[in-house]
Amino acid sequence: MPNVTLRTLVAEDQDRLLAWRNSDAVAPYMYSDHLISEGEHAAWFARVGSNPAVRYWIIELDGHPVGLANLADIDLGNRRCAWAYYLADPAVRGLGVGSFVEYWVIEHVFGVLGLAKLWCEVIESNKAVWRLHEGFGFTREAIFRNHVVKGGEPVDVIGLGLLASEWRGAAREAARDRLIAKGFDLSDVPAA
Repeated sequence: MPNVTLRTLVAEDQDRLLAWRNSDAVAPYMYSDHLISEGEHAAWFARVGSNPAVRYWIIELDGHPVGLANLADIDLGNRRCAWAYYLADPAVRGLGVGSFVEYWVIEHVFGVLGLAKLWCEVIESNKAVWRLHEGFGFTREAIFRNHVVKGGEPVDVIGLGLLASEWRGAAREAARDRLIAKGFDLSDVPAA
């Protein structure tokens, strides 16, 4: 049975995150399109720890760090936030880790934080990820045309959103059933 956990960032994660952010497995799907320097990364890492509008977690599979998940633009007044994640180790893709993370984050946002909307943006060419989001009930709300430049060319970005009221129905039960069928233990997942 796969054991996936999300833990809060610690100082010892800084070097690993820089390597991940510049890796061929992650960089093509980020908005930035340059090699991130140590200084730039150190400044980013420092801001992460002091910003109340964000949350970052290291994704671990069987105790080994394999990726990052985060919430951004947490807006308690409007009861919404954005999120993103990546799996930095290509060997863990296809094992259901991304699905577990998606379920965990949605439950956290709607349950623990009590927010009403979760949204995300995905580069259009990252079809596997925006399809995964749609499989969890996210609705395509926008196409941001020529939104970022990758490899010197403008690319489109898909905006997706999920409301707490949509999640609490069939989407949640279907996602839960799929994960249990794959052998995931959901007993420690925060409930929405």
